[in-house]
Amino acid sequence: MGTRIIKLPDVGEGVAEAELVEWHVAVGQSVLEDQLLAAVMTDKATVEIPSPVAGTVVALGAEVGGVLAVGAELVRLEVAGEGKEEVAAAPREVAAARPAVPVTAVAPQPPEPTAPASRAPTSRAPVGPPRPPGEKPLASPAVRRRARDAGVDLRQVRGTGPAGRIGHDDLDAFLRGAPKAAMSTGRAANTGVEIVRIIGLRRRIAHNVAESKRRIAHFSYVEEIDVTALEELRATLNAEKRPDRPHLTLMPFLMQALVKAVADFPEMNALYDDEAETLERHGGVHIGIATQTPAGLMVPVVRHCEARGLWDCAAEVQRLAEAARGGRASRDELSGSTITITSLGALGGIATTPVINRPEVAIIGVNKEVVRPVWQGAQFVPRTMMNLSSSFDHRVIDGYVAARFIQRLKGLIEAPATIFMET
Repeated sequence: MGTRIIKLPDVGEGVAEAELVEWHVAVGQSVLEDQLLAAVMTDKATVEIPSPVAGTVVALGAEVGGVLAVGAELVRLEVAGEGKEEVAAAPREVAAARPAVPVTAVAPQPPEPTAPASRAPTSRAPVGPPRPPGEKPLASPAVRRRARDAGVDLRQVRGTGPAGRIGHDDLDAFLRGAPKAAMSTGRAANTGVEIVRIIGLRRRIAHNVAESKRRIAHFSYVEEIDVTALEELRATLNAEKRPDRPHLTLMPFLMQALVKAVADFPEMNALYDDEAETLERHGGVHIGIATQTPAGLMVPVVRHCEARGLWDCAAEVQRLAEAARGGRASRDELSGSTITITSLGALGGIATTPVINRPEVAIIGVNKEVVRPVWQGAQFVPRTMMNLSSSFDHRVIDGYVAARFIQRLKGLIEAPATIFMET
């Protein structure tokens, strides 16, 4: 028998290191050739590392959340024959990993699939001894969510997976055989403390948000918009259903209005280079759409909105949002934005203070719509009102210019026919 060291391979594009976000194997486990060993995340993407040979895992190079340099030991295997060092097989990109900076998102996260209501009986022991204090149970987010909803302390559940990992079957067995006291719904002091490591995409988001706030002199501007006419137009267009046209939300109208507004204020459709101290104004309007996904906030990009029509924008937003939520968005689809729109839809609140998606210099925040009485000279009339909460980089954009820009956007939205008029 011999030993082979599987090293972290070069994952491309000059990446020097990567964060370990998931192990697919454990010490003592046998692996086959091409079986997945681990998943790592770079600034660009999440990458899966397969094993180039069959063997038994004798050592792991890092814990989840650790950062490894390219060429560092990832896994040590015991293999048949003589041992030698070997670089891992070609890595497989599974999802782009550009984290979003804005603090709000285009739509509420869709419900995650729940575990099956019932499972086949298992012979696994339902209850294991309590884990030592401070030892965190190994379990997937879905298992943790089920345990939390059922009021189960996973430290009391025996895991039968690799390294004591707790699976759905282990939790089912515990629920069938757990003492009633464990399921008590009576009030009692909860002294538990769960330590959650911030890793993977969430760590990237945290870093980028902090850098954006540290480097950019943010200021926000909130304006009230009357969207009554726009909502009437949207309802009329949606009533004329056609199979080749997607359902219209507010977003494509706002995107079209934004294209016209930045034509008058090109400094808004720009990127600021901190080091060179230059402002890069773009002719193409590449709008980032902040989107909540199961993995965290991402910003898929609708490119060249100046060349797209209303339904084209709507279809592209829908396609990119589905790709991001499904983990299928490519690197190109998650990079290259020049200005971003962020929204929480019906949860949008009265006002927000969105964080700029650095190196951009402006972000447009959409708040919820409400119907309320508005005074119009002689009487109150019901109108559909909405706030725009936008943030700007005060290093390159003055408050007066930002206010004029939002007033231009307001004028277009309140008279939606002007959005589509050729000038």
